[in-house]
Amino acid sequence: MALLGLFLSALIAATLLPMGSEVILVALLEQGHVAWLLWLIATSGNTLGSIINYALGYWAHGYVEQKYQHSRSWQQGLRLYNRYGFWSLLFAWLPIIGDPLTLIAGLARTNIKLFILLVAIGKGTRYAVLIMLAQMAFNS
Repeated sequence: MALLGLFLSALIAATLLPMGSEVILVALLEQGHVAWLLWLIATSGNTLGSIINYALGYWAHGYVEQKYQHSRSWQQGLRLYNRYGFWSLLFAWLPIIGDPLTLIAGLARTNIKLFILLVAIGKGTRYAVLIMLAQMAFNS
């Protein structure tokens, strides 16, 4: 049940809803759960949450483009995404900008395979670093 809680918290944390999964991951790690399994579950849940954002953006593409094509914020968002390109998806784990970035990727119709790969790499790296730091803190 605890691992399901980690998965769901990681999934929800990656959507546009405010939530965090790091505290749960560290608590489960401290309780003695296997680190690589926690990493896999958190990374999978968080990546799936980003895929949900992508799907929302992909689905809303026509509506948003038609309604907001002359909007300054819409143009600015697309300009930023196009400037930094799909490589910016490696930073989808960042607070505040990460979740909207995955939504913009859907709106921009980024290739889904590339999207999943880059988002999973970024999120997996973040959880790996978090686990390593937590383990170092537990051992000191």
